[in-house]
Amino acid sequence: MKKRFLQTLVLFVALSAILMACGNKDSDSGDSSSSAKDEAQTTLIYGRGADTTSLDPGVVTDGESLKVTENIFDTLLDYEEETTEVKPALATEWTISDDSLEYTFTLKEGVKFHDGTDFNADAVVYNFERWMSGGTDGAFVYYAAMFGGFKDDEGHVIKSVEAVDDYTVKFTLKRPQAPFLNNLAMGPFGIASPTAIEEQGDTFGENPVGTGPFVFKEWKRNDTITLERNEEYWAGAPKLEKVIFRVIPDNSARLTALKTGEIDLMDGVNPSDVSQIESDSALQVLLRPGMNIGYFGFNTEMEPFNNPTVRQALNYAVDKQSIIDTFYAGNADPAVNPYPSFMPGYNDEIEGYAYDLDKAKDLLAEAGYPDGFKMELWTFTNPRDYMPEPQKIAEAIQADFAKIGVEVEIVTYDWTTFLEKVQNGEAQSYLAGWIGDNGDPDNFLYVLLDQDSIDGNNYSRYANQELHDLLIAAQTETDEAKRNGMYKQAQEIVHTDAPWIPIAHARAALAASSNLKGFIPHPTGVDKFTNVYFE
Repeated sequence: MKKRFLQTLVLFVALSAILMACGNKDSDSGDSSSSAKDEAQTTLIYGRGADTTSLDPGVVTDGESLKVTENIFDTLLDYEEETTEVKPALATEWTISDDSLEYTFTLKEGVKFHDGTDFNADAVVYNFERWMSGGTDGAFVYYAAMFGGFKDDEGHVIKSVEAVDDYTVKFTLKRPQAPFLNNLAMGPFGIASPTAIEEQGDTFGENPVGTGPFVFKEWKRNDTITLERNEEYWAGAPKLEKVIFRVIPDNSARLTALKTGEIDLMDGVNPSDVSQIESDSALQVLLRPGMNIGYFGFNTEMEPFNNPTVRQALNYAVDKQSIIDTFYAGNADPAVNPYPSFMPGYNDEIEGYAYDLDKAKDLLAEAGYPDGFKMELWTFTNPRDYMPEPQKIAEAIQADFAKIGVEVEIVTYDWTTFLEKVQNGEAQSYLAGWIGDNGDPDNFLYVLLDQDSIDGNNYSRYANQELHDLLIAAQTETDEAKRNGMYKQAQEIVHTDAPWIPIAHARAALAASSNLKGFIPHPTGVDKFTNVYFE
């Protein structure tokens, strides 16, 4: 009897040891099983629909990249936790000259890059010189979009960036730029280690080094990116030890992973799933403010979309409300203008294109296409806040266009390939969208629709000189009322020229485990995890 008891005890101890070894499996590899999640709930696993394109924030334009780099890099200024109001960050204070042409920033002392080198005024100058040079291939698209081009371009806003002393830097502008401070707070302008850039060259985007709350650890392509806590973070070490960004392309599969505890937070929630998440006590729904636009874009350089009458006709052919009811579960507003109505300068006197098939047919006939035509519509695979089910929305538009004789072939690419090809002007038409970066109308109208942004974020390659002149004047004008008047005029031009079919401003849903605390979805679509923790 005693012998049998001892045998049982030995077997139990051995089995326990095996189980403990399995339970302590190293999560540094980016393993997203429950073992990675069970480290006293100090590891956050974020499920998302697609991978990052690069971890160099200066070269990217997509949210999947910026949501990661936001936690590796800091900017001179930052936004408040729930708004786009600017606050100090790496710059602690600043002064503006009376003519609004000189901005002098006092920098925070004692800050280190993740490689141990010093953050100072020379590092700021180095980063801006890098961006404004355009790189070897004009890679810094966001910089050009926000500051009027590169150093030698006529429209470039910044005349010079100088280190006054170790912790003072002065920007001199060629002309006033009203959203200048808001622009500096944007994630693409995260300050990187000059030493790391010099050492790594073209591979810096795979080995990023900033001053942010988390340090880059590992990137497994199309699987996981692992960040670790910056114990020496100047604003105080984060509460989480690790953040793992895990790619799960399918929305429903991502929700299943959340329910089973494989991940702790997810974006791209199917609107139809919100009610079931709300009824699950183990989960919570978090809504991101709808500072965005989901739209159908025409390549205005390709036939037949170089004809504004054709573009207007197709605007009348899309049943936006049906799309919103079906694919956004009603959790969106039909879009009329390129940015949402709560932002400054919104023109609420413009009447949107109604769903009117007869009007659409009449305009097509007027444009010389009484029997319609064939066309391609490009879309992408992963959900976005502004486009929760891109393939299905493309199919709905395909069905709408068929009613007026327009035959649509849908072409689908993965996110990274889609962005590259559409930016290069290869698509005849496409589905896309934008999440505002800084709360200023300039960030929608100039970045997405100005002729300066062709080959950048102006995927429609739309050019209108009158619009350009208005937008440059609005950038320069510091009187808010006058600026808003200019933006209202600009929206009238865009509405008439119809380079897009605006579809929706979405209130995107995220879902998380109920014990996740301190996470507040930011209107810009990118979030810092500095204050996030598990209860």
